[in-house]
Amino acid sequence: MIRQDFTTTRKLHIETLTADLIIAGGGVSGVCCALTAARAGIRVLLIQDRPVLGGNASSEVRLWILGATSHMGNNNRWAREGGAIDEILVENLYRNPEGNPVIFDTVLLDLVHKEPNIRLLLNTAVCEVQMKEPNVIGHLKAFCSQNQTEYHLHAPLYSDATGDGILGFLSGASFRMGAEPAGEFGEAFAPSEAYGELLGHTLYFYTKDTGRAVRYHAPDFALKDITKIPRFRSFNAQDFGCKLWWIEYGGRLDTVFDTETIKWELWKIVYGVWDHIKNSGKFPEAATMTLEWVGMIPGKRESRRFTGDYMLRQQDIVEQRTHPDAVAYGGWSIDLHPADGIYSPASGCNQWHSKGIYQIPYRCLYSKDIANLFLAGRLISSSHVAFGSSRVMATAASVSQASGMAAVLCHRQGLLPRDLRQGANLLELQLELIRSGQYIPGIQVADGEDLVASATLLASSELSLTALPEDGDWTSLEESMAQLLPVQNGLLPVLEFAVTADRETTLELEFRASQRRGNFTPDLPLGAKTLSLREGHQILRIEMPISLPEPQYVFMLLHRNTAVRVRCSRQRITGLLTVYNSVNPAVSNYGKQEATPGIGMDSFEFWCPRRRPGGQNLALRFPAPLSIFGAHHLAGGIGRPTTGPNAWVADPGDPEPTLTLRWKEPRKIGRIQLSFDTDYDHPMESVLMTHPENVVPFCVRNYRIMDENGELVHHTTGNYRSHNRIIPEQPLLTRELTIVLEHPGPHTPAALFAVRCYEK
Repeated sequence: MIRQDFTTTRKLHIETLTADLIIAGGGVSGVCCALTAARAGIRVLLIQDRPVLGGNASSEVRLWILGATSHMGNNNRWAREGGAIDEILVENLYRNPEGNPVIFDTVLLDLVHKEPNIRLLLNTAVCEVQMKEPNVIGHLKAFCSQNQTEYHLHAPLYSDATGDGILGFLSGASFRMGAEPAGEFGEAFAPSEAYGELLGHTLYFYTKDTGRAVRYHAPDFALKDITKIPRFRSFNAQDFGCKLWWIEYGGRLDTVFDTETIKWELWKIVYGVWDHIKNSGKFPEAATMTLEWVGMIPGKRESRRFTGDYMLRQQDIVEQRTHPDAVAYGGWSIDLHPADGIYSPASGCNQWHSKGIYQIPYRCLYSKDIANLFLAGRLISSSHVAFGSSRVMATAASVSQASGMAAVLCHRQGLLPRDLRQGANLLELQLELIRSGQYIPGIQVADGEDLVASATLLASSELSLTALPEDGDWTSLEESMAQLLPVQNGLLPVLEFAVTADRETTLELEFRASQRRGNFTPDLPLGAKTLSLREGHQILRIEMPISLPEPQYVFMLLHRNTAVRVRCSRQRITGLLTVYNSVNPAVSNYGKQEATPGIGMDSFEFWCPRRRPGGQNLALRFPAPLSIFGAHHLAGGIGRPTTGPNAWVADPGDPEPTLTLRWKEPRKIGRIQLSFDTDYDHPMESVLMTHPENVVPFCVRNYRIMDENGELVHHTTGNYRSHNRIIPEQPLLTRELTIVLEHPGPHTPAALFAVRCYEK
């Protein structure tokens, strides 16, 4: 029994905690920052003011995680973000292909809970920042409402991943809200004068069909006149969750201090919308439906943006400018919304896509004012226009991984964030990110510690592609389609494929590449042919004298003709893909982007893949085999297709695909890393959308590793992850490592992107 007499001086319980890095904000960004730093060996305190992790992706808000892949609705092929966010999405796909947001909560909690270097404080809000010096954070005070405890938190380094930027705000760091005028950064899409309008907040709701009649009485505060919403005719009984992203409000208010006011207006809208669906008489299918869930906190899009040594801007995105200090990338459209949100007569968003992905420099990831403060998530240093792209969660997670790794290097070497912006420190940061699975477009750093660089690589087989067999669907050319062909030796290969014509007709065939090598926007014409077709089945042979100066993908375009069907193949091979000149209104893709003059955007066509089980490769025959899948790709491997497949792919007929690493002298090996193909073209939306499988069909499930004596070093069954990190119980001393893979399926040969071996 506890009994205390009356007193006038009672205080909260106080607990003092120390760490090497304190991260405020437990959204996806904070989680990726924490996982990265903790796994690299430093002690992390992760502070989250909500009862679960995930922020906008959690069950409290229920927004799907997206980034450069943009629902597969843009031209960014194999662009899903790597590293920690890839691990999260792949794990969620395995456990939760149905997209249940409650299950996604547990995925994040599991990953954080099992990291011994992370101390997680849930339901804990930072309420005070104490400065050690005018530009150095000394410690934080935070309060947990659930255990009535005040925490005093001390660390040499801090990372603000809170979205609203509570650490940056309380520490006095420079920040901005709203749009800059066009003249400040020369952004053609920015307004002529600065204004304070912002992207608003959103609340979602979920519904359920009970199978019996359900009445609904709206609360008194619900919106009574649904026609106040200009798009009210767009509401229906089928859409729910983040498909209703356009239920948005608050862009003309302060999206930090007015959040509660904004939330009440959104509740008013949501309950009014449901009243309209249930009681207007226009939706008889809703008679048995009930309102199962309504968000309690709004999903936030925009608030404060803090100032670093560089500010990301429109030109970085549209022109895909390169930066020597690139540590992450983006690829979502520049996606800005009307400030009046749902009450605006304008379209709910205005998405303008780039022709490819763009680099994000490290100089955007720390405060220019506060010496020991990293910036993470959506509050990094960017203009309002560039923020329209960089704000989305997978991009925010990618930059947060970079912040986490930068904190590790600062801890190891006694440095501050700005000290890593150039020179050897920057190269070490980029290398450590690449080792951790991060993909940084255009950046390759020699890894002097990787023992694979000094090994001879011997493969039992390498796919020499003579044909993609004619065992798939007959696909009508109701849309123009294209086969992506990796051209490595400079010459376009001779190829053959089967078609069936319903009548005598012509087929327009065209070859294109991308003006910018590494992009997947087919904006460089290479040659075209008009093929005369007779009625019925026929084999077409294509031989065109086209050469390219460097390896890259070429698009073989077959233009729309509803009288023609082409034969496809069930064989799926790493780095081969078909795309279609299709429409995806969810991301403002209507087949072609027609840029409004004077806004600094490009006009171009969209060529996008179909989701599995659709999207088969074109059945092709190559009289001269394509030899593009060699084992040499594995040394310092890029980890995904870029200008080619970048993978070792075994011959499908090889019963036991084997890779041998051979050294002249015995090598001490304490760590082995393998990178597998989990289809970086698939966006893996975390909630709401379902997925056709819980393991990507390209991924090698089973493999084993032996030493020079044939002794088993490691054996994995049931793998589904992109990156496997193997640490033997005792370091190996061997002249050889042999890796034996199993083909993941009868129509998918085994593939491997990279092998890395380290002494420790």
